[in-house]
Amino acid sequence: MTDAIRRLLAEPAPVSAPALLGATITGRGVSIRITEVEAYHGPTDPGSHGHRGMTERNRHLFGPPGTLYAYRSYGIHTCVNVVSGPEGVSAGTLLRGGEVVDGLATARHRRGPRPADVALARGPGNIGVALGAALGTDDGTSLLDGSGPFVLTLAPGLEARLASASPAAVVEELLAETGVDDVPRISRGPRTGVGGIAGGAGFPWRFWLTGDPTVSTYRRHKGALD
Repeated sequence: MTDAIRRLLAEPAPVSAPALLGATITGRGVSIRITEVEAYHGPTDPGSHGHRGMTERNRHLFGPPGTLYAYRSYGIHTCVNVVSGPEGVSAGTLLRGGEVVDGLATARHRRGPRPADVALARGPGNIGVALGAALGTDDGTSLLDGSGPFVLTLAPGLEARLASASPAAVVEELLAETGVDDVPRISRGPRTGVGGIAGGAGFPWRFWLTGDPTVSTYRRHKGALD
């Protein structure tokens, strides 16, 4: 584990999540560049699995920064989250979309022949399938020290930036960066499929690389409230 990623993940998920865009998660023969994430912060976030306290099912969300927290979506797919913030707080970032940059054949074998390459890891359930993530064995493992099945690596150049400035300052810079025609490089907005106020404009904690074809389609929950 590098000091830079340790310092980044010590921050609450809404702060650290944008800096995970462009990072790579690698394991079980596949590497995925992360292009879309959602932050959840248990103590103040009614959309978080940890909002009402620790249970046997969500206990790893309360673990140390850099822990993999996994859960089953709709009883089908395993979704992968990166725990952040102080241990015991229940903050984490859901990996929602990504580009398979290595192990394409392995990812396709797991996803089947129909999805296009850009869709192999589009959506949180599809990331889990492409990686071969398993709920019973991967939940609670480390993403940082090599002891678990997956390793998280920050985007090129980000460690150097984090070495010379606070994580919050670096993330502020990332969110202010623009590309062609002054379009923000990183976009943000309400979270997908979350009901109540947690799915509204008051929680703009979904972040994605603007224009990237591997980002999933936003679907507002019919019960979301602004």
